[in-house]
Amino acid sequence: MTSRCQLALGVSALALAAATLAAPATARTIYLPLSHGIYRAPIHALHHVGPYLPPYVDRDPKSKSGTWTDIKGSLPFVDGPDTALQLTDGTVIEHDYCASEWFKLTPDKKGKYETGTWSAIASLPAGYFPFFFASQVMPDGRVLMNGGEYNSAEHTCGSGAWTNKGALYDPVANSWTSVSPPAGWARIGDAQSIVLPNGSYMLANCCSNQNTIASISGTTVTWTNTGSGKGDENDEEGWTALPGGSVLTVDANRALTGGPNDVEIYTTKKGTWTTVGTTFSELVDPTSHELGPAVLRPDGNVIYFGATTNNNLYNTSTGTWTAAPAFPDSGYDVADGPAALLPDGNVLVQASPGVFGTPSHFYEFSLSKKGKASLVNVNDPSSATTISSFEGRMMNLPTGQILWSNDGQAGTPEVATYTPQGKAKASWLPSVSTMPSKLTRGSTNNAFAGTNFNGFSLGGTYGDDAQEATNFPLVRVTNTSTGDVCFAKTHSFSTMGVFTSGTTTAQFDVPSTCETGASTVQVIVNGLASAATNVTVK
Repeated sequence: MTSRCQLALGVSALALAAATLAAPATARTIYLPLSHGIYRAPIHALHHVGPYLPPYVDRDPKSKSGTWTDIKGSLPFVDGPDTALQLTDGTVIEHDYCASEWFKLTPDKKGKYETGTWSAIASLPAGYFPFFFASQVMPDGRVLMNGGEYNSAEHTCGSGAWTNKGALYDPVANSWTSVSPPAGWARIGDAQSIVLPNGSYMLANCCSNQNTIASISGTTVTWTNTGSGKGDENDEEGWTALPGGSVLTVDANRALTGGPNDVEIYTTKKGTWTTVGTTFSELVDPTSHELGPAVLRPDGNVIYFGATTNNNLYNTSTGTWTAAPAFPDSGYDVADGPAALLPDGNVLVQASPGVFGTPSHFYEFSLSKKGKASLVNVNDPSSATTISSFEGRMMNLPTGQILWSNDGQAGTPEVATYTPQGKAKASWLPSVSTMPSKLTRGSTNNAFAGTNFNGFSLGGTYGDDAQEATNFPLVRVTNTSTGDVCFAKTHSFSTMGVFTSGTTTAQFDVPSTCETGASTVQVIVNGLASAATNVTVK
């Protein structure tokens, strides 16, 4: 596919680039992702590379690009949409940056999100209005979030705060509870987090090498230290779940000498970090310490996008690193930005020129059976021209689409779906072995079981500043007569790993709003749906 390169510029030349058309005017203050110890004052415009062109549209008649559709109607956000989380009842909640407000997107009765409806949910506890924070959906369906680089006042980002505040959300009660930080942690900030295979929530201190694991009893969260042996502080590093339950990270704060970066693996059973070599080439920008997202694919390879125009592949079976293709647009990288696994194993990624430059463009990464890797341009969403990759977020929807958000700091906020063309292999789909044949509206704790219930990846990733994992099973009920959809609320997952083997068990609660009569049930993870199972809803 032919690239529409903006300018043949290397990263070192980005600061010299001049726009050929007038830049869009903006009076808004733009709050950049921060690095601890590296101060960046808020700015009023991002540097733009090349001419201001319309969003890229792939006009190749044989194009394999997906398509973008904006969520209908006006967006409810005062500041703009940032982190989105897929709840286990099929709804999505999305945060308004630098605010205490979250909003819920409920799909329409056919299960479509583009024509869904927004509604406000409960606000965060008093004094908590973060931007760039850790977040996870827990095995019981609740949401745990911690930290924030910014936390000043309602709809006011202020300056870097690296707050240690946190909150726990109960979607059934629609309430948030304040969460105390680990003992001695004055900062959490833009922290990494991950849910380990046993369902435990692991959290990093942004500004040290400390890690901790949460224990949740009711609404009380307590912490136990873990992660001894970490080779550097956690700042700017992302965590990637690996087959077998371990966690991969690339060090962003040591050996920044222009060469490969150190690699560490957290062994869950031992609770320790071990340095296991280096990347193939430099992925961390040595000045800003920024790094791109990493996505584990169903073939066992991790595509790691760099902030230096280098991209690498990590083979989880051999532990080896190799070069991956650079972006077709010269000088483009992912110095903070989103990526997500697509149903066919390709990876969608947003990139932009240099550190916090504009415009953004979108690409699909693929790897053939013979090991041939490619990174090609795909269609851009409508707001791509004026934004940088750090403003985007990606999350997998149960429809097989990607929900993408642009926080609108440097332009117009946008929430849209990306509908890819590729399809999943049959062997990747969830397979149901146990499912009730009759469901009662309002019933709870209905048991189900099967394989591939946790997928082969966390789904959507960003790095240290946001986590939007969807590696847990959803249950979608479709009425045979009307085609209307309802989602049951799933919970009590027996594992939260990836690449799991054997049978996974879970439970679900049937909403009282589900239509009665002959229906089908599908189990969905990361947008991959099982074959339909016939049920009757009473």
